[in-house]
Amino acid sequence: MDIESESTLAKHWIVVSSVDNWQRTVDRDFTIQGLKSRHRKKAEQMRPGDKIVYYVTGRKAFAGIATVTSPYFEDSEPIWVSGNAKKAGEEYPFRVRIEPDLALVDKAFVPAEGIARKMVYASKWPAEHWTLAFQGNVHLIPEEDYRLIREAIASAA
Repeated sequence: MDIESESTLAKHWIVVSSVDNWQRTVDRDFTIQGLKSRHRKKAEQMRPGDKIVYYVTGRKAFAGIATVTSPYFEDSEPIWVSGNAKKAGEEYPFRVRIEPDLALVDKAFVPAEGIARKMVYASKWPAEHWTLAFQGNVHLIPEEDYRLIREAIASAA
């Protein structure tokens, strides 16, 4: 499927992840992605064909893209870990099955700052506070932002 037809029907999401949680998704061969418990409504909106862009905190970089292959479901198997000590028991219970599109190794992650400053979604925040756009676990972004990020990740792959 080319980028034109894949994007017109799909929603585009950013999943914000620690390096450790990114690696947990990689180690599972991009077969599953979980969302924190407060994001049920977003998980309910995810459909097969939707795209997930991974933003890695700590590195302030984009690491890859996956395609959602199932509707959301609930599961409590521990996979991902919250970096917030107060939420150490977070199970990321709302999950979707995924398959990889593009995945970068750590050294090839794409720095997000330059891209974020061009994103429609991130323009809600002052340029000097671009990282605020990536607070939280999951964000719906417009197609044009997805294309911008995808191009950068594809170039780095």
